Amino acid sequence: MTKLFGTDGIRGTANVYPMTAEVALKIGAAVGRYFSKSRSGVHRVVIGKDTRLSGYMFENALTAGLTSSGMNVLLLGPVPTPAVGLLTRSMRADLGVMISASHNPATDNGIKFFGPDGFKLSDAVEAEIEHLIANGVELIPSEKIGRAKRIDDARFRYVERVKSSFPRSMRLDGLKVVIDCANGAAHRVAPEALWELGADVVSIGVEPNGFNINKNCGSTHPERAAAAVVEHEADVGICLDGDADRVILIDEAGNVGDGDQFMALMASRWAAEKRLNNNALVATVMSNLGLERFLQGHGVQLERTAVGDRYVVERMREGGFNLGGEQSGHIVMTDHATTGDGLMAGLQFLAEMIRSGKASSELLHSFEPVPQLLKNVRFAVGQTPLDDAQVKAAIAQAEADLAGNGRLLIRKSGTEPLVRVMAEHEDAALMARAVDMVVDAVTQSVRT
Repeated sequence: MTKLFGTDGIRGTANVYPMTAEVALKIGAAVGRYFSKSRSGVHRVVIGKDTRLSGYMFENALTAGLTSSGMNVLLLGPVPTPAVGLLTRSMRADLGVMISASHNPATDNGIKFFGPDGFKLSDAVEAEIEHLIANGVELIPSEKIGRAKRIDDARFRYVERVKSSFPRSMRLDGLKVVIDCANGAAHRVAPEALWELGADVVSIGVEPNGFNINKNCGSTHPERAAAAVVEHEADVGICLDGDADRVILIDEAGNVGDGDQFMALMASRWAAEKRLNNNALVATVMSNLGLERFLQGHGVQLERTAVGDRYVVERMREGGFNLGGEQSGHIVMTDHATTGDGLMAGLQFLAEMIRSGKASSELLHSFEPVPQLLKNVRFAVGQTPLDDAQVKAAIAQAEADLAGNGRLLIRKSGTEPLVRVMAEHEDAALMARAVDMVVDAVTQSVRT
């Protein structure tokens, strides 16, 4: 059996291995068996999903597998990924499951897991679950089969938790906010939370039909929200992705600010207030050199991890840090949540706008980014282009060309069959030549 888990659970094209109902049933039985054996008493699991059509299929298959292992299943319906982390812990569940492929297109889907503490599973636990999936699990007696129940107020519980992270002394009165929910899991909760806090809300991406999640909207396609901000003369735009665990912000002029700019703002602010644990921010190797230099100027250390919000959170927990995230918009604030929460991050930005009295354009440009270029090359299953001698030679040459004032990062995506080639350098033309050199070599390797 090929490895199932990537950097963020299991993900792929729906109805194509491994994202089939048959595999999902086996996954449910295996993960249920693992967690029911590790804890005594009554066992329960919460399951959330986004708005993909295939979510119904995986919800039912996982429920069958989990109940067959003795787990009682609590079905949350469409809720953001951070809601699953929250409710797993607050409902004293053994396990949380989110059915989502995040920012991927509607034809994909995925399965993410949370432990009883509300945090995503470690590599070691995932490896044990994969072993159970591969070898099968022992069936339990029929009288111990679990039950399934729908929880009707899950989204209301989540809205109240998100609002509680916003300063109680503040309201959003007088602020016009464009919220783009990517036709995904937050299409109801995000506009509701903003409205309840007093904002004048312009909602887009709130009409999911099972096929339009992330389609020309949301954090990966912020152009529509940027146009809406300008058209409606809004103060700020908040773009979520399909499962609402990441955010991209847009200023009043329609300019996009990524996760690095948000983290620079919050890290410097928290450091000044002595709220930044260990005076450090945790981010991935993808974060811009400009962010690192900005933090150094404010006496803040940057801790870098592998790509994936799970690795950011693991480092935060190891080091006792309370702020971290990714350039792509995963923002993790462990004072409030166990995983990235796009809506919560958006509310923290709005609070800073109110506190400072500054426009979003002032707050979303803390530093000047070093020119950065990212290109992807798709490869077929079974291909290993990074092992090719010509590719290795191209990478070595590119690294030598960029040495001194830049860097080169080559990696396989953990969620898609892509080789990602990223470079940073003060000389944009030199950077582009280095990236193209590696991309050409990888492209040639996958074609032969």
